[in-house]
Amino acid sequence: MKKQYAVIGLGRFGHAVATTLTEMGCEVLAIDVSEEKVSKLADLVTYAVVLDAMDEKALHSVSIQNVDVAIVSIGENIEASILVVMMLKEMGVKYLVAKAVTPLHGRVLENLKVDRIVYPERDMAIRVAHSLIRPSIVDQLELSPEYSIIELPAPPAMEGKSVRESQLRTQYRVNLIAIKRAGGTDQEKWNVNPHPSDIIRKGDLLVLIGLTSDLERLSSDHTAA
Repeated sequence: MKKQYAVIGLGRFGHAVATTLTEMGCEVLAIDVSEEKVSKLADLVTYAVVLDAMDEKALHSVSIQNVDVAIVSIGENIEASILVVMMLKEMGVKYLVAKAVTPLHGRVLENLKVDRIVYPERDMAIRVAHSLIRPSIVDQLELSPEYSIIELPAPPAMEGKSVRESQLRTQYRVNLIAIKRAGGTDQEKWNVNPHPSDIIRKGDLLVLIGLTSDLERLSSDHTAA
């Protein structure tokens, strides 16, 4: 059974989340008070509804309490964001994600026990800064101040070697969680949790997790090489 998501607030962030989840095969209920924003998504998601999310009866009418995840992406009206989060918590939504636009907004959401709080502008700024400092890194996701996940093109020194021979864990203390390979079918593109004997090829993207300092050392060593 497909996972069901509700996205409340269809600005740039909400629109992107809703369309991406749909492309990944999920059922998506997209909600906004703006008829124009809803109409833009009508043919791109499972359901798109013009609805005032501050109206609890209206939320019940679309059975939002039954979704697996609700994403509150109301940014321009912080009061509305907080009130909608409170209602969804009271309605028993299983997992709640909310966008925060200021540190104070984020602290209030933390106090409301939101499962995950995202700061889109701050997070994108951090990723851009990392990409400027370490251009060899394709993408970077900060899990905490100490840990990150990165996508790194397979260094030439590792091409043709097995995962074990690459010594990623022993030399750099980082873990290879997936290999993304160009070409082939969608199933062939991703090798998740690769076996130690799997071979790293030219053009592969390595998805690595570890201490940010160790990941940066790995990137720096192979950029210099």
